[in-house]
Amino acid sequence: MTDVTYEDTSSAAGHRQVQLTAPTIQYSVAMPNPESHLFEVTLRVQGWSEPVLDLKMPVWTPGSYLVREYARHLQDFSSQAGDRALPWHKKSKNHWQIETDSVSDVTVRYRIFANELTVRTNHLDSTHGYFNPAALCFFLPGFERNCYTVKVVPPQPQWLTVTTLPPVSGQNLTFAAVDFDTLVDSPFEIGYHEVYEFEVMGKSHQLVVWGKGNLEPERAIRDIQKVIEVEAKMFGGLPYERYVFFLHLSSSGFGGLEHKESCTLNYPRFGFRAKEKYERFIQLVAHEFFHLWNVKRIRPKALEVFDYEKENYTPSLWFSEGTTSYYDLVIPFRAGLYSVKGFFQGMAKEITRLQTTPGRNVQPLSESSWDAWIKLYRRDSNSDNSQISYYLKGEVVSFLLDLLIRARHGNERSLDDVMRLMWQQFGKANSSENGDFDLKSETDGKSAHLTSNGKLNSASLPAEIGFTPEELQSAIESVAGIDLSDFFARYIDGTEELPYNKYLEPFGLQIWVDETDKTPRIGWTLGAENGREMVKFVEIGSPAQLAGIDAGDELLAIEGFRVNSEQAGERLKDYQPGDTIEVTVFHQDELRTRRVTLAPPLPGRYSIVPVEKPTTIQKQNFTGWLGVPLSKL
Repeated sequence: MTDVTYEDTSSAAGHRQVQLTAPTIQYSVAMPNPESHLFEVTLRVQGWSEPVLDLKMPVWTPGSYLVREYARHLQDFSSQAGDRALPWHKKSKNHWQIETDSVSDVTVRYRIFANELTVRTNHLDSTHGYFNPAALCFFLPGFERNCYTVKVVPPQPQWLTVTTLPPVSGQNLTFAAVDFDTLVDSPFEIGYHEVYEFEVMGKSHQLVVWGKGNLEPERAIRDIQKVIEVEAKMFGGLPYERYVFFLHLSSSGFGGLEHKESCTLNYPRFGFRAKEKYERFIQLVAHEFFHLWNVKRIRPKALEVFDYEKENYTPSLWFSEGTTSYYDLVIPFRAGLYSVKGFFQGMAKEITRLQTTPGRNVQPLSESSWDAWIKLYRRDSNSDNSQISYYLKGEVVSFLLDLLIRARHGNERSLDDVMRLMWQQFGKANSSENGDFDLKSETDGKSAHLTSNGKLNSASLPAEIGFTPEELQSAIESVAGIDLSDFFARYIDGTEELPYNKYLEPFGLQIWVDETDKTPRIGWTLGAENGREMVKFVEIGSPAQLAGIDAGDELLAIEGFRVNSEQAGERLKDYQPGDTIEVTVFHQDELRTRRVTLAPPLPGRYSIVPVEKPTTIQKQNFTGWLGVPLSKL
């Protein structure tokens, strides 16, 4: 047995004893020449007793559903026992095997190139080192449940180290993860950065900011506190003792990655002054923080146990990510960070994006979830024609489900209750000690989650059980009080247009379609690229596509006159639907002139507006939902 003692800063107990069987697995991460972008990693395995030692590197990291082949950044691999080199060879792209017959103490050294500043990769330069352990560390197959320790060796003593892993008692800059999943879930930020401490509901929080920009930390912290409070109230508390927001200020990056006790955010360094940009930042914070419940603790069955070597397929990312996207609009409104108008403007933008994406008629929402691994993060010139984002459509479908539930129950129930039920059923630790979830069932046995008296039976539920698609649907039906098979078939597993007005009408709302732009439709998207005016996208079935214009063509002229991407829209206003014009392009460096017959315009913008004469009931429903009168919209 190996006795590992460490200070657990995330536990009120202070210290925990972790008793684990051999081997011990210890990492050292050094960065002696940070300008080289190379982390120098040493892995020491003690107490080894097998003839071979297998090491495997993850090919993806939870929360980012794409095989990224982290092993491609690994170089200079070597293995030894004392001063003796040990033979090794690669078995596959991410699998190294070392011959260890009669050797119990194995040391492995390698370097990781780190010059990709995203929330899911590694970055090292003269100012900091950031790494995600999935992109840096091997796991030992069969020993994923062993303790993994990480010692950080910074290039300068002034460099600070922040991670959510607890420090090992008596060992400088050494941290312990109770298993490999916990290690992967715990990024490291090392270097010159600002650390801001604050408290919410008696829990410790840190905002760790690397990079320069126009962020106002005091303002951001005040608003982050409000977001935390709203989300904590929704779920009945905070499931941690300490939480860290890692914020990288970059030139133009954008993104977030959730973890159980932290999140990493990448945001444009000068994106905090303008109101719309600042609100986008707060929505990013709300999104990633909401994930500490939805995804990190309430997660699909396919993600209950991570397989780090291949894709983990689920049709439910529309709920894990799309519903979270819905709440990243809702939460800042509830926190008072923007008005009801701001909320509806944000939702209308999402509806506009959905309704102007042709792929919504091709790819079902559940299929979008399933195919995330090969489509969402691998866009090409046909993506908008053939696919839809489960973030985007999942967000809008969640909005409609919220309205459906609220309308049926006079705002006494909502999608919030679905989230709480899923939390009790699948995510909450020690659920048997937390009492019943008080919710009456109207489905006459439709729900597998409720007892006959309408309360959640949690007595035998362990923590963090992955849910199946059927269990998710059943939970939503339990709260809605109706069979939603038809809804799921049409709008989640099918491609029927979403009936917005059907669900908006009980609240005195409707969709308004902006048809004021009379510019004839050609069906392309243009953009400048290296000083050339390029066709970026061509909508299938559009006049441009029917005329033979392709994405990748260089636009030269309309009707013999030179034109750029900014002028093209204005030039088209000189014509009428049905007119045929000549468009000159370079197609694979060959000069071609295409005859394009213009079509009537399609709606380009959707808004959510009050109906003309809302009834008293509609006004009451609206106020019951959002807490303000309909006249405020």
